[in-house]
Amino acid sequence: MNANRHAPQLAGLVLAAGASLRFGSPKPLALFRGVPLVRHTTRLLDAFCPAGLHVVVGAAEPAIRELLAPDGVAVVVNPDWASGLGSSLACGIRGLPAGADAVLVMPCDLPAVTVADLFRLVSAWRAAPQLMATAEFDAHPAPPAIFPRAVWPQLDALRGDQGARAVLESAAQRTAVPMPSAALDADTPAELARIERSLG
Repeated sequence: MNANRHAPQLAGLVLAAGASLRFGSPKPLALFRGVPLVRHTTRLLDAFCPAGLHVVVGAAEPAIRELLAPDGVAVVVNPDWASGLGSSLACGIRGLPAGADAVLVMPCDLPAVTVADLFRLVSAWRAAPQLMATAEFDAHPAPPAIFPRAVWPQLDALRGDQGARAVLESAAQRTAVPMPSAALDADTPAELARIERSLG
């Protein structure tokens, strides 16, 4: 018998639907180490998400869909992307496969997060799969984060600009993984370039 047959199955959800107003151009398509951010993120998550990998798109949907077509990544279109992050999370949750027991949620603009960071996060979740597992910096929970299926209805209920942090902070108990790299989000081209330089 396969010992992993009944192991909890993890899906991945990459958020790439925003208008990138501060960035000035579609952020998911911006290059980090020569690779578009959205592809950098999907490649990072791929090995950890055997239950499937989904990308929520909106503003730059045609270009992102074309970019990811060769990669076999499922693209979920959020028609209400302009209303904020909450609607993209809810849209993505509704598109996840029935066989997934939990979902790893990550925006596409955290280029400093590494495979080692995600390995620690996934390992922490597998040790207590009934709990949410989250990156933490400055004593606050933040993505990337893993949500068991039991809390998906809370994500599905999100609206507007309300993101997953509200769900994480409402948890009576969660597994926190210190992750300073999760604080380095790239909101402008200058910030992205600075992060790339700092990582060498």
